[in-house]
Amino acid sequence: MLAVTSVCDRRPEGGQPRPYDYANRRGVRYLSWDEVATLSQSLAERLQGDGPELVVGIARAGVFPAFVVAAALRRELCVVRISRRVDREVKFEHPVWRGPVPQTVAGQVVVVVDEIADTGETLMLVRRSVAEQGAARVVTAALVAHSWALPPPDVVSLMSDEFVVFPWDARILVSGRWVPHPEVEAGIQAQHRRKGRS
Repeated sequence: MLAVTSVCDRRPEGGQPRPYDYANRRGVRYLSWDEVATLSQSLAERLQGDGPELVVGIARAGVFPAFVVAAALRRELCVVRISRRVDREVKFEHPVWRGPVPQTVAGQVVVVVDEIADTGETLMLVRRSVAEQGAARVVTAALVAHSWALPPPDVVSLMSDEFVVFPWDARILVSGRWVPHPEVEAGIQAQHRRKGRS
């Protein structure tokens, strides 16, 4: 079993940072597809003892680890869509529902999976909605969580206050060419500027 890794030294100045506030992260960590697979398998191992009957993945990126968990535990996978983004741009301060929690969660032990718990708000909202739909019990899980995520996920594979770059975010396809993701580049530049002022 993969041990929980922690790269959390303290909360950023001023308490909990805002979502996508990459300047206040503690360095940068690029995850490979293999590392994502290993972290996802670790989630499945830890969640098995909770007796999950249904897996709910939070689209878009939470579907990657949710699929691995559902496949490993041989459980059905449902997908919900809740995000601060519209297409590629952050448009909302708080997550907005794009697709509801299915009624099939009623009476089930449900695991809600996302790729990262940044502030913790998205997982909290989905947990609440799944519970309101009548789930017998709800367990939250994330590949990565920041130390300031409130509430923290019940199960985490990697605790890190770094700016974590997932393999699906490292590069994007523009006019037939793979280029570095501009949001990632901007986040790294913001960290460099912040370090320059320190």
